[in-house]
Amino acid sequence: MMGGLKIKEVAVLNEDNPEFFEKLLKDGADAVKPEMEKQLKQSDKFILDACCGGRCFWFNKSHPNTLYIDNRVAKKGHIGKGYNPNHEVKPDIVMDFRKLEFLDNRFKLVVFDPPHLLSQVESSMMKKKFGDLKKETWEHYIKKGFEECWRVLDNYGTLIFKWNEVHIPFKKVLSIIPQSPLFGHRTAKHGRTIWWVFMKIPRDAIVEKNETGEEK
Repeated sequence: MMGGLKIKEVAVLNEDNPEFFEKLLKDGADAVKPEMEKQLKQSDKFILDACCGGRCFWFNKSHPNTLYIDNRVAKKGHIGKGYNPNHEVKPDIVMDFRKLEFLDNRFKLVVFDPPHLLSQVESSMMKKKFGDLKKETWEHYIKKGFEECWRVLDNYGTLIFKWNEVHIPFKKVLSIIPQSPLFGHRTAKHGRTIWWVFMKIPRDAIVEKNETGEEK
């Protein structure tokens, strides 16, 4: 672990550099340490998509400053029956957002678009595309995921949380996460998809006011 990055990120930075891995295997970590430190200092991956899925809402699905992670990989055609034949899940790193292998305050922007459907059958096209949650554990799953995203978010950084309340009302989700959004917006045909915006404002920068509106 160096400079705020871990080994998996180093692997991503060198995925097109076989000589790096040959040297690592032959001579050990000390031999590539100078190169690793140089890369980590120059790393421009300051945006994290914590559960990228098919990167559906990204205009640039391979944004150069973004690290895309997901806990699964799925090839084109995985949904079946001709539905979204080009949909694929191809993260830069396979990782569970409940256990992010990054240091604190690592990213300037974090996108959190977790599964929102409850207990879909294995053959469900919606489950294959979006994943699902278990009725018994969804609260812990979402809470832990949000806490991890918040941990790796830098001070004054922004977290975008996308949710659809077709099964779970957004008020219930807000009640289990430890932060409050600055604002949000409803989209989609029935207004069930909600985008929340959070900012990680350091505690000592928060201005508190008394009952008369004056700063304390």
